[in-house]
Order: sequence, then structure tokens, then C-alpha cells
Amino acid sequence: MKCDLFKGHWIPDLKGSQYTNSSCTTIPTSKNCFHHGRKDRDFLNWRWKPDQCDLPRFNPERFLELVRGKKLAFIGDSVARNHMESLLCLLSKVETPKDEYKDEQDRKRIWYFPDHDFTLMILWTQFLVVGEERLVNGSSSGIFDLHLDQIDQEWSKDLPGLDYVIISDAHWFFRPIFLHDATGIVGCVYCNDPNVKDYGVGFALKMAFRSALNHINNCKRCRVKVTLVRTFSPAHFEDGFWNTGGRCNRTSPLSEREINLKSNEWELRGLQMEEIEMARKAGEKTGKRFGILDVTRAMLMRPDGHPGEFWGNKWMKGYNDCVHWCLPGPIDVWNDFLMAILRREAASVS
Repeated sequence: MKCDLFKGHWIPDLKGSQYTNSSCTTIPTSKNCFHHGRKDRDFLNWRWKPDQCDLPRFNPERFLELVRGKKLAFIGDSVARNHMESLLCLLSKVETPKDEYKDEQDRKRIWYFPDHDFTLMILWTQFLVVGEERLVNGSSSGIFDLHLDQIDQEWSKDLPGLDYVIISDAHWFFRPIFLHDATGIVGCVYCNDPNVKDYGVGFALKMAFRSALNHINNCKRCRVKVTLVRTFSPAHFEDGFWNTGGRCNRTSPLSEREINLKSNEWELRGLQMEEIEMARKAGEKTGKRFGILDVTRAMLMRPDGHPGEFWGNKWMKGYNDCVHWCLPGPIDVWNDFLMAILRREAASVS
């Protein structure tokens, strides 16, 4: 029986992080929590322990050998980028990557490791499908139209050249959205329109993932070996939301007893699990492989790892970042998971 890597708890680990905020030069300033004055370091001294086995620490040499000659892309929002930045720091211990490409908005990034002929990318997308913000009198309205039957070209145009894909998204769905298919408006999220049914965040997220995974499965020109869905990464705002004084100033993990497995976060994770299972079954016919990077349970227990007030945003002083993760920080475990999954996949193929 395979061990469930994602069911476990956090245990003390005095080894701490494999890199520091000064040894890794690619950490963006918004995730460099110590640079902005964070004093406590206990949040670095924990490791994830699955209930029935051990999760090996990330090994950058072995990882680069696993992906030699390949292209790996993170597809998603700024939390997907956060994951990529963690991996970049870990791999930089072995080889200094070349910064190959950055678009004008610094959303699409490409890094290249010449000694291993390995390309690492972030392909930024808000919704995975086409999403357009409505303009009111020429100004942003915060209301989006989502076309569930149209894949966002910002990531799909690069798909044929990729070998590994880690796909994720969620936080952009928590806003007023009108949902469209080929027939027109089919529903909404937070719209308060008496003529349109509000299906809620979960439905919109589920349908966007279904469209994205179907697109990968049906892509005839694609060589993608493995597609992983990274499940919902919870925010940890307390005493309010991001814009009403919410904060996240805890300094240690929660126990299993302290998390709520009936929460909205857990529900969204369940919907993502359903979609990846459907894609996996369809992939048996198309020759595509799908898997899960199930971080939700582990990260529900880590309210201590967010930048909070230590993110250095001079335009948003007084607001806390309880969505993204400090680097180094708890998010590094996502790459422990990633390496374990890719090693399993390589073993199953050979």
C-alpha cells in the first residue's frame, strides 16, 4: 500500500531551512520576511511527517537529474509563482540558473539551468480560462466575465513544449464573476443579480479546472508527461479580512485537532480532487498522466508562515499578506511533495 504523503502532522525539526533569505538571491522582496523586520524564526523549524512513512527532504541534485532535458511549468496565480520561487531557491544551491525571460508585467518568467538543460517557468493566469474585467466609465470595476469554454492563451500557447505541469488557482475566484459558456451567461459568483443564479465559488473553480484539464487531455500536439493539480492553499486572516484589518501573526503551527475539515478551503480541495480524478481516468485513454499535489491539510495547520505585515508594500501599508508565504518558509514542503511524486512517477514508468 502506498503511503499517503498528505495525511500527517508537523513535527519539530531544528535543521531549519535548506537556504536563507540572503543565500537565495531570487527571493522577491514581498516574500523576504526577514528583510522587512520579522524577528521570530521558529516557523522554519518544523517538517511535515506523514502518518505512515517519512517524507524525504528535498534533494536538489536528484531533482535536477530527474528533470534533466525537460521543461516544467507552474500554471496559476501569484501563489503558483510563490511555489516556483521556492523551488528556484532550492535548486540554486546546486546550479545558478539563467534568467532567460521576463514579460513587461513580470508575470511570465523563464529560468534555465544549462548544466542540466532544465527549464523552469511560471505561466501566470487568473482563472485558467478567459477572464475579462468589466470597465465602468473607463475604470476597473472589480467585476469579471469568465468564459468557461475558452482556455486562457497566456498559458495554453506554451503547453505543447512542456514536459511537466503543476496547475493551480483559486484566490481570484472570490470576487463578483459572471459565468459564460457558448450560449451566454449561465450563472454568477457574488453577483446579487435576481435574474442570474449564484452558483458560488466552488462551482466556478470546478468548471475552470475541468476546462483546463480537458484541454490538456485533448491536446494532440502536447508531450506533457505528468500534470499535477496543486490543491487549494488556505489564507489565514484573523480578526478581519485583508481589507478590514485581518492579520496573521501566529508563530507556530496548529495541531490536527485545531483545523476545520468542514471549512470552505476543504470543500474547494474536494472539488479539485474530483476533477483530477476525472482527468486521470480520461488520461488512461489519451496516454496522459495526472496526479495530485495535495497541500491543503498541511497548510491549514500553518498560520505562522505568511508574510503578514512583513512584506514591504509601501503602497498598501496597514494591510497584511496572509495569502502568500515567506521564503524560506512552510511552502518549501511543497517541493518535498513534488520531488516525492515525480520520483514515484519515474519509478512507475521505468
